Amino acid sequence: MAKLTLKHIQDQVQDKTIQDSIEYLLALQTTGASVDKLLLKYYKLQEKHDKEIKRLENMLSFEKCAIGEGFSFIAGVDEAGRGPLAGPVVAAAVILPNGLLIEGVNDSKKLSEAQREGLFDEIKEKALSFGIGSVDEKVIDEINILNATKKAMAYAISQLDPPPDCILLDAVRLENITTKQVPIIRGDSLSLSIAAASILAKVTRDRLLREYDSIYPEYGFAIHKGYGTPAHISAIKKFGLCPIHRLSFVKNFI
Repeated sequence: MAKLTLKHIQDQVQDKTIQDSIEYLLALQTTGASVDKLLLKYYKLQEKHDKEIKRLENMLSFEKCAIGEGFSFIAGVDEAGRGPLAGPVVAAAVILPNGLLIEGVNDSKKLSEAQREGLFDEIKEKALSFGIGSVDEKVIDEINILNATKKAMAYAISQLDPPPDCILLDAVRLENITTKQVPIIRGDSLSLSIAAASILAKVTRDRLLREYDSIYPEYGFAIHKGYGTPAHISAIKKFGLCPIHRLSFVKNFI
């Protein structure tokens, strides 16, 4: 064992869990192998992992409260795209298995695009159920963004199977829904279910805007996703409006 090279030891631990790696390295120390730096690395990884698990468990407080009240299928609901000048508003609803922790899940705005993309499939795979609803710019102009957001949320919820018996929402209350609702201010930072929904909604909308970018490349939708950046406003002034612009949002720029 003492003759093991550092590379061989690293190869041995790379597919192990953090705890199993620590136990393996501690066992090597008894043979005289020098693995102090590698052990320190895994102790730091363990500390980081424990901190992440604690954060996620704290984000289950609203879900645990609902379970304590007798609810079984708790859906988190959130949207993406209320503020942009172009494109749809997209909402997602997610029911996670009770107690499930998915490392990295957080308010989508706190994550990088790569992090969101990495979590997107994992959330869909591990969720008991999920739904995604989209309301386009024409309807937004017709009924206003708040009502369009609620419409997208209601559509996402309607896709859930099993249907939820409790709904956690990010600071919104829906009309004409008899299911118990719990609006939570900053819910995408405080509820794991809402955070998961925020990721599904954001990734779905961003992908749509990248598709629109290939149709209307002069506006830069793949970069700003329809938000009112200086570059986007400049493009509107130069090229005029395209079919996915929200007329009620851009009237001050034309």
